[in-house]
Amino acid sequence: MNMKLNLKVWRQKNNSSKGNLEKYQVEANEHMSFLEMMDVLNQQLLEKKEDPIAFDHDCREGICGSCSMVINGRPHGPNGGTTTCQLHMRHFKDGDTIVVEPFRAKSFPVVKDLVVDRSSFDRIIQSGGYISVNTGQAVDGNSIPVEKEIAAKAFDAAACIGCGACVAACPNGSAMLFVAAKVSHLGLLPQGAVENDRRVVNMVNQMDQEGFGTCSNIAACEAECPKEISIENIARMNRYYTKAVLTN
Repeated sequence: MNMKLNLKVWRQKNNSSKGNLEKYQVEANEHMSFLEMMDVLNQQLLEKKEDPIAFDHDCREGICGSCSMVINGRPHGPNGGTTTCQLHMRHFKDGDTIVVEPFRAKSFPVVKDLVVDRSSFDRIIQSGGYISVNTGQAVDGNSIPVEKEIAAKAFDAAACIGCGACVAACPNGSAMLFVAAKVSHLGLLPQGAVENDRRVVNMVNQMDQEGFGTCSNIAACEAECPKEISIENIARMNRYYTKAVLTN
């Protein structure tokens, strides 16, 4: 079934210019994803020789974390555990008005329209989100035994795709859930435990340097995370950080 939608989309030429919401009308099929609907709108704009709407996308399979949009006030839209590219138009009704904005955070400056600069996340990862090992022949996957419960917690934290929805949802613009997920998935495993103290201190310090806000336990980050990362990881990171500071 096709539906006619009224869109209010944030248009902003660049970071230094003033943005505003522009009104558009588009006809979309209920089986389209939200990004496919945006493609249809951009095709209409191109046919009118107007500037298409800039938005990030890559895999369109809910893995890359690129499709950052705030839809009707919620990062990635109304569905829990869903990225923008996985959101389908059947969740909207004919005649609906949909407001589409970029992620709002001081540390995510707008590049153009719905595209934001999330390179601050890259710098946090570069500060310590890795394991230093000597290269050589790969060891057997089961050569280091890991308890099932620990492995499961590490895997759940590793599911973070770094989309930034946690930052966009947080009224403080905090990146604690993102950093905690990266710290947890490495720190829980034996291979990452060796560098855990240095890692958590460096990553938290870099997070602060990037201008992200502090965590006040509102838990909006967990509610809007498309991979449903638990705020239990924040508590774990705080324990890691306290231990690292006190012991070193």
